[in-house]
Amino acid sequence: MVAPGLTGPAAGKPRWRGVALVLLWAGVGVGALLLLAKSVQNSGEFSRLQPWILLLNVIGVVALTALLARKLTQLVRDYRAHVPGSRLTARTVAIFGALVVAPLLIVYLFSLQFLNRGIDSWFHVEVKQGLSDALVLSRAALDLRVSEYSRHTEKLAHSLVNASAEDVAQRVYEERRTTAALEMAVFGAHERIVAASLENPLESLPTRPPPDLVRQVGERRAYVSLEPQAGGEYLIRTAAPFTDSPTRADDRYLVAIYEVPTQLAALSEAVQHAYSQYGELAALREPLKSSFRLTLTLVLLLAMLAAIYGAIFSAQRLVRPVQDLIEGTRAVGKGDFGTRLPLPSRDEMGFLVHSFNDMTKRLRRAREEATRSQRVVERERERLAIILARLSTGVVVVDRELTVSTANQAAGAILGTDLSAAIGRALPTLTAGNERLGQFVAALVVRFGAGREEWREQLDLDGASGRRTLMCACTPQLGADGDLGYVIVFDDITTLLQAQRDAAWGEVARRLAHEIKNPLTPIQLSAELMRRRFLSSMSPQDAEVLERGTRTIVQQVETMQQMVNAFSEYARAPEMRITRFSLNQLASEVADLYRSHDPRAEIRLELDARLDGIEADRGRVRQILNNLVINALEALDGVASPRLEIATRAEQGAGDAEYAVVTVCDNGPGFQRELLGRVFDPYVTSKPKGTGLGLAIVKKIVEEHGGRIDADNRPEGGARIRVVLPVTDSTRSASGARERRGQLRREIV
Repeated sequence: MVAPGLTGPAAGKPRWRGVALVLLWAGVGVGALLLLAKSVQNSGEFSRLQPWILLLNVIGVVALTALLARKLTQLVRDYRAHVPGSRLTARTVAIFGALVVAPLLIVYLFSLQFLNRGIDSWFHVEVKQGLSDALVLSRAALDLRVSEYSRHTEKLAHSLVNASAEDVAQRVYEERRTTAALEMAVFGAHERIVAASLENPLESLPTRPPPDLVRQVGERRAYVSLEPQAGGEYLIRTAAPFTDSPTRADDRYLVAIYEVPTQLAALSEAVQHAYSQYGELAALREPLKSSFRLTLTLVLLLAMLAAIYGAIFSAQRLVRPVQDLIEGTRAVGKGDFGTRLPLPSRDEMGFLVHSFNDMTKRLRRAREEATRSQRVVERERERLAIILARLSTGVVVVDRELTVSTANQAAGAILGTDLSAAIGRALPTLTAGNERLGQFVAALVVRFGAGREEWREQLDLDGASGRRTLMCACTPQLGADGDLGYVIVFDDITTLLQAQRDAAWGEVARRLAHEIKNPLTPIQLSAELMRRRFLSSMSPQDAEVLERGTRTIVQQVETMQQMVNAFSEYARAPEMRITRFSLNQLASEVADLYRSHDPRAEIRLELDARLDGIEADRGRVRQILNNLVINALEALDGVASPRLEIATRAEQGAGDAEYAVVTVCDNGPGFQRELLGRVFDPYVTSKPKGTGLGLAIVKKIVEEHGGRIDADNRPEGGARIRVVLPVTDSTRSASGARERRGQLRREIV
């Protein structure tokens, strides 16, 4: 992913476009200022350039106003939408704008003041008076020179009245040279040239006199005129008649042309031009001030708008890397470690962006490593879960607060609860209604409270289904987050202990049967022999004593023989004769037998029609049912309305294994709580009579068939014994193999 921003060719066009736009507006602004600077040099230039200057500035102001309005609208919209970086951009624009606008306004105000006072200073009274005096002075100097030349011409003309033609020509020549006149000529009637002297030898004839000169001289008056020439020069033309008396008949007159000195002519021309320009400016004084103020305002507005636009543009360019960083951090926060930001420059901001890109690259690599590690951990966890699921040993992992983090199915089966749904929950919260789990948790709390973190002990747990003996081991474990946890491994060794007890009782029974059975027959024979031999020769009293004694001996010997036979039957494992028969039919036969034997008890049957038949030793299965029914009927002695229930049911096991379940229930007092876990042990009984071997023999026969048996008390009252037998001999063989493997694992643990 590439964070918002422009890089590569896509970014080149907008970047160059922006640079070209900036250069264009910079050129327009500089051009406007140059035109303004050039126009203020003279009023004529200003009048000519003023419309173009105003048009150029107005166009610039309108264009910048449109661009600035667009930028400001976008900035306000982003600010209201809380776009990342918009507030920083607004603050930056405000700071830049204030730093730019404040100096511009100060300069503008001082410029207006300077402009007003400067233009007013041009039209000061002293300036106008000085120009007037200079103009008068220049005119006076010219008038003085004109008067001097006019008097000299008149004087010369009067002196030539009586001179001859040769003298006139000579005098005219000499006077021209003396006075540095351009030309002197004497004209007669009808503008006839009498004598002439010219400064330029290339000219053969003098300048023809103008009509007004001829007319004025004809009226016997002197003539003088100031004639401007090209290049700012002036000529003084004077004329005087030879005589000013109208009575004398002399039509001659003298015309002299003098050149005004160049310095005096230039000074006079400059004063005249300055005075004329001053008059024109004085007439344009207020319009000029208004035009200058308008132009200055437009230029200032143009500069101000350009500065604000430049501030916004610069702020956006300055904040753009920050916005990219914000977007990049948000993307990284969402888990996108592939974010790459464009490098804006080689300055500190570029270093920051480079550091961010390096950080995301490292984070991406770290996440990839973490992902690979997590996958490995998940695979190992799956393998561990498979191993734990296949273990018959319970495994529970808890922390200091006994919160479950891991538990397998075997642990739930042993503790009588579903621990797979208890992940993340504390064990003490799961003990409600589960006495066995409560005792297990209490044992853990006691040991952890004593500071014991690693231990291996045997725990005896009592419950409604009897006592369970667990071999439990605990070891501390440091979790991934550094917290200390505990791994608790436990196995139900109740069956193992029971098997050991059964083996021990079998050995005891075998030895007792061997040691006791041999003396019983001689004792019984000796007692009977004593009775036959001495009974007839004794007195009645002694005979009665002997009769009672020998009868007691024989009865007790028979009782002991029955017990020895029971021991022998418990100890030996006769070969089973496996046949296929109907379990439902066998259960019905046993029920009918005991209905007739003990009609006071109600015997009910609930037979599963799906249970077709099983492969087992029919005689030993009958022995199982007989012992269970006899044991239940004996428990119903003294119970009003005794009731016995025999039920069969077909169950499906793992794979294709099928099992037949036989349940025998009664409504008697049930098993005593303290004996519930040992009801299948030899010589464990709560009845006043009996050997206590009935249920032990039943359990042994069930286990020889590869089945299992358990006993508990029903919630509504009475005892319940549940027998599970394999339906087929192959299932029994597989169950025996699994049982042997489980026993081997328990012995290893």
